[in-house]
Amino acid sequence: MGRFFYFCWIMENPWTILAERVIYDNKWIGLTEYDVLNPSGGKGIYGKVRFKNFAIGALPLDEEGYTWLVGQYRFPLNQYSWEIPEGGGELGVAPVDSAKRELLEETGLVASEWTHILDMHLSNSVTDEKAIIFLARGLEQREAQPEETEQLVVKRVHFDEVYKMVERGEITDSMSVGAILKVKLMLLQGTLKF
Repeated sequence: MGRFFYFCWIMENPWTILAERVIYDNKWIGLTEYDVLNPSGGKGIYGKVRFKNFAIGALPLDEEGYTWLVGQYRFPLNQYSWEIPEGGGELGVAPVDSAKRELLEETGLVASEWTHILDMHLSNSVTDEKAIIFLARGLEQREAQPEETEQLVVKRVHFDEVYKMVERGEITDSMSVGAILKVKLMLLQGTLKF
């Protein structure tokens, strides 16, 4: 007799919150610690980082199959990172408008065509951070306007090479990996062409 797998889709929160304390709060993030009963009834604590913005990403792609990567030193990782243009988007602002701002700030590009390609929850075991990612087409080069906290290197790279960078583990930023894999899938399915 074969094995039977039973999947139970729990739609209600199986956690019970007994108490909560704000541990840290600034204009970007908040950290709350909860006293909880876990789904099995055991007592414990749970920490949650609450983000006060969306994570916004834009993958620009021109007619020749080139995209733009942004390189910068990431303070939390203590290492350099190659990424798609990305940043924060205020909750009360349309995500596509935040993506347009980020693309212009970091690369100097403006796009005439915007397609929402992906939503992601980043590190959902400890944060509520949501990423919204767009594909930007119909590109025109203008002047970049980086924020004062950003020391960026921008390079134009063929998408095939960017995909190989993901395969080789040279791009590890989750939003960038997700966006690049989604665009590769769209290319393979024929729903997107250079």
